[in-house]
Amino acid sequence: MIPRFGRARRDRTLAVLEGFHPLKHALRFGAELQEVICREPDELARLAERLAPELAERMGELARPVASELFEQLAPLAPSTGVMAIATRPAVDPLALLRARRDAPAILLEDPRDLGNLGACVRVAAAADAAAVLCTGSHDPWHPDALRGGAGLHFALPVARLEELAALEQRSGPLLALDPEGEALDPGALDPAALLAFGTERHGLSEELLERSDARIRIPMRAGVSSLNLATSVAAVLFAWRLSPGNEPPPPERRARPELF
Repeated sequence: MIPRFGRARRDRTLAVLEGFHPLKHALRFGAELQEVICREPDELARLAERLAPELAERMGELARPVASELFEQLAPLAPSTGVMAIATRPAVDPLALLRARRDAPAILLEDPRDLGNLGACVRVAAAADAAAVLCTGSHDPWHPDALRGGAGLHFALPVARLEELAALEQRSGPLLALDPEGEALDPGALDPAALLAFGTERHGLSEELLERSDARIRIPMRAGVSSLNLATSVAAVLFAWRLSPGNEPPPPERRARPELF
């Protein structure tokens, strides 16, 4: 079991889910689960009945109990909720995603440094029903720490790493760069097909990405406030757009997604 979870962490076709909430969302959004292990089946059953009763029976069927000593060795920091899983990653073609026509903005994170914050961006994007999350840089957006930060909502929308900025030439909609020197955000005028690019809190966006952008926009803020956390910035822009007239959240049934595979 220890070698299996170790290999899964390095396998770019798999996702290691640490904790109840990542497992809950993986199940809700149709993930293919290969292994579910828990410390105490009764504890998992009580948690599921309280937080996700519609999934309680399914979790009970999937979960295999293991000794507490073994469970603690399967992650650098074993989740307090006492459950972990291995799932198959959805295969997303980032170039197909860039080319696809969209009815909601997609997010581009340039070289995010903190995996938990990266995951929080995915969580926000899923909540706002954004089209996708792409990122550049060396970090794997499906790293277990990002999945934990995103509460497993990577399965709710396409999430992928973009190898190089040159691929942005294939985009179907405008590339809008979030930049302190840009025009103030007008949520009602935001193109739903836009690709919204966010840089790090400290360094912002690179000159290369800024030069590739079609326009630069900024989040209006109180004087003296220099920046926002990355996930907070993503949330501010997405929900400003989502709550503007004509962009109300979709009905409970899922809207159509572009073909990505």
